[in-house]
Amino acid sequence: MRTAVVIGTGLIGTSAALALAGRGVTVHLSDHDPSRARTAAALGAGTDEAPEGPVDLAIIAVPPTHVAATLSSAMRDGVARGYLDVASVKGGPRRELEALGLDLAAYIGTHPMAGKERSGPLAATADLFEGRPWVLTPTRDTDTEVLNLALELVALCRAVPVVMDADAHDRAVALVSHTPQLISSMVAARLEAADETAVRLCGQGIRDVTRIAASDPGMWVEILSANPGPVADVLAGVAADLGETVEALRALQSSDAEKRRGGAAGIEDVLRRGNAGRVRVPGKHGAAPATYEVVAVLISDRPGELARIFADASRAGVNVEDVRIDHATGQQAGLVQLMVEPSAAPGLSAALRERGWSIRQ
Repeated sequence: MRTAVVIGTGLIGTSAALALAGRGVTVHLSDHDPSRARTAAALGAGTDEAPEGPVDLAIIAVPPTHVAATLSSAMRDGVARGYLDVASVKGGPRRELEALGLDLAAYIGTHPMAGKERSGPLAATADLFEGRPWVLTPTRDTDTEVLNLALELVALCRAVPVVMDADAHDRAVALVSHTPQLISSMVAARLEAADETAVRLCGQGIRDVTRIAASDPGMWVEILSANPGPVADVLAGVAADLGETVEALRALQSSDAEKRRGGAAGIEDVLRRGNAGRVRVPGKHGAAPATYEVVAVLISDRPGELARIFADASRAGVNVEDVRIDHATGQQAGLVQLMVEPSAAPGLSAALRERGWSIRQ
């Protein structure tokens, strides 16, 4: 692939353009809002000038409800040899394209499983897709050359190709992406009218659960409008669990010992099923989840402190697998939780203590 056009310069489109441009591909940028294309170009994602002739690949990076119209226009204008979209829903747009009577041999639906709670070109990064699954949904009609162009795009973005049926993909993202977004927003919505004293008690747990609730509502309305059935199915299951959990909690308030035991059993059941589901979430680099030991270090909120603690961990010969920071309420300090291999934790704790760090048990 030597040339590409990216239509839609939001987070995903601009990130793909940055990755391609950084690997020598000539990228042309287009957006219904020319200022966004100019912003993406200024970031080094390519040029906002139109190509002189057909490019190798057109990347349609618009919301699901606009994919069919945008792709239809691009195909009729003959802007590329191959076409793909990166929308988060696949079945609906494909059926819309079929209804328009387009020859879909030159098209393949795709979806990179990466994103942020922020949107727009300024949130884009060239490494957004590195190590992330990138779903491809070819059909029997998909031309081999187009499939190869899509695979080349995935490789240039250093993502991991995953081939799926379009409708199976939509059911999967309803479970692992769309429903979590709604649940995160619902939990965060409880904070809107909460007492300020309660909000000040927020810790890392509520930050983790509500992080994606900061996402753009308009964008998510468009995504959910393109995949409402599968999301409603998952939410119905969550609602059933929620109803049973509410009943179990009410039972724990009862003066009847038997009801309290039943309530405790119900709560334990949902927590244990949560444990079992969490174990299935892939770990680092998509491998099986690993169990790490946490070394918690008290750290002050001063420039260079994080760099110093990582440098001291490196001097101790320990690889930090993951990290979390839990900020202390009302204080310029917090806890840095360093996740390391269990065998390395005692040595790291001792080494950090020797270097003056305060280790918390």
